[in-house]
Amino acid sequence: MPGQKRILPNFVSFKWDDYLKETGGIPAPKGCFKQSEAPPGNEFLPGMKLEAQDPRNTTSTCIATVIGFYGPRLRLRLDGSDNKNDFWRLVDHPDLKPVGWCEKNGGMLQPPLGFRMNASSWPSFLLRTLNNAEMAPETAFKSEPATPEGNKFKVGMKLEAVDHKNPYLICPATVGEVKENMIYVQFDGWTGGTDYWVEHDSREVFPVGWCAATLHPLQHPGKKDKAAKLRRPSGNTSVSGVSSATAAGASTSTPGQTPPPTPPPAVTSAKAESDSTSTSSSSSSEAAADISVTIYINNSCISGPYLSPHKLWQMPSHIGPAPIDKALQYAVQFCVDCAVQPKAIMGFFKPSPRGTIFLTATYGGEKHTMKIGSPYNRASFWKAIDKLCEDLLCCGNFFTSQPLKEPCPRCARKAEDNLNQPGSSSSSSAVKSSAAAPKRTHSTDSSTASTDRDHKPPKAAKHQKKITTQPASSTTTVSEAKQEPKPSSSNPSNWTIEEVIRYVSESDSALAAHVDLFRKQEIDGKAFLLLNSDMIMKYMGLKLGPALKLCALIEKLKAKKT
Repeated sequence: MPGQKRILPNFVSFKWDDYLKETGGIPAPKGCFKQSEAPPGNEFLPGMKLEAQDPRNTTSTCIATVIGFYGPRLRLRLDGSDNKNDFWRLVDHPDLKPVGWCEKNGGMLQPPLGFRMNASSWPSFLLRTLNNAEMAPETAFKSEPATPEGNKFKVGMKLEAVDHKNPYLICPATVGEVKENMIYVQFDGWTGGTDYWVEHDSREVFPVGWCAATLHPLQHPGKKDKAAKLRRPSGNTSVSGVSSATAAGASTSTPGQTPPPTPPPAVTSAKAESDSTSTSSSSSSEAAADISVTIYINNSCISGPYLSPHKLWQMPSHIGPAPIDKALQYAVQFCVDCAVQPKAIMGFFKPSPRGTIFLTATYGGEKHTMKIGSPYNRASFWKAIDKLCEDLLCCGNFFTSQPLKEPCPRCARKAEDNLNQPGSSSSSSAVKSSAAAPKRTHSTDSSTASTDRDHKPPKAAKHQKKITTQPASSTTTVSEAKQEPKPSSSNPSNWTIEEVIRYVSESDSALAAHVDLFRKQEIDGKAFLLLNSDMIMKYMGLKLGPALKLCALIEKLKAKKT
């Protein structure tokens, strides 16, 4: 559809007719679903503002932004929240309203749950958010479809359903059981870790063919003969107080099977990665499509010169679980979409006529496509991810197999190295930082190889000359530290963001842990001199102690300037 922004590359087409003949399945009649007879059109565009209920606190109506969409499904982010709380809604969902609806109906817009600023700053934040923003037109909001009369689903009927653990995915599924107004959704070809109970009039289940009619990608079913290997690393979901459940390690559920009453412990991504690692190492001939990985995007890390900081918010917090070829495709395509110059990212790769990974980019007024080779096992996948980070000149932890629970040790290492005086040893801090950094989980050898790549002095020196924001390697030497550029001007008003960061880090080592905030808030020399304690505490989230230290540094600079 013209003008629509793609969130993920299209999945390979899935044909229901062939699948129904193969399995002998019967589609659930359209009258079973609370969906429009003809799928509604989508007039929303990325960046448009609207009002939406906070899914974590349904009594609050908040301002939301359209991040992207698939057909009539919108990916939304509540303003004042982050990408970890993005959610999906249909364009005809009753929770969505045009801006101004809440005020007209005597309500008041509320900050989202977990608002990242001080609650007292909400009015001014709301004013800034809506100032000159593009509002979604009233015609974009469609009427809610009628609710079906009673639960008409039968055990064994086929449908399409949203994966609760990966809500951007819609997958083929089967009605496993029916109880009063509830149905048990079982995803075809997968074990029960992702199955769930849902009300019969849920907006997250669709009739067979809905995805094809709306141009929404439909995920392929899992391989039934390899269900144990393909178990996706996602926890169980409960809806309306009824738990989804299939015992850990149990075989794929079949229609009519009664799900266990209590859910098993959730299987974490890390464990699933470990289980899959042992499987792949014991069967090197396993197809790439049968190896599932999860890759986390830590966009708070140094992103390098090729990615635009203003576009990084479009990236999700993680990709997957997905086959390794699809996961690599999504990761690279996200980088292309968020690039300062998409052509430069495309230039990192060599076209492969037999490649199965498709990349698209628009530059020079034309749309360009490229096919590249896909990874053949887990080790080659993470090697490709490491190579991508190296080409992007970004932090080595920008893509990881596990989420970062603390500030990135690699990004902080540059500030630590700047504090080391000539002749002093930084080996202990480097070892400590290396230990804190999460390792790739595909194998010990590949983790070591990734670390060895960072140890190559020629690469590190080359990257330092290209871009000053490149994080130093874990073996940064004293001679390399001496090559750090000095401020381009003695006047602090002319300092860049990186020069402000360097000044703060060198002035007080305790403030080095907060330097990433200066990048996020884009604080250069002029902005730095305008900061006061209230701004630092409210908008940067610092406590009183660090805020007073920063204020002292600012006053010191102002005194020198005068």
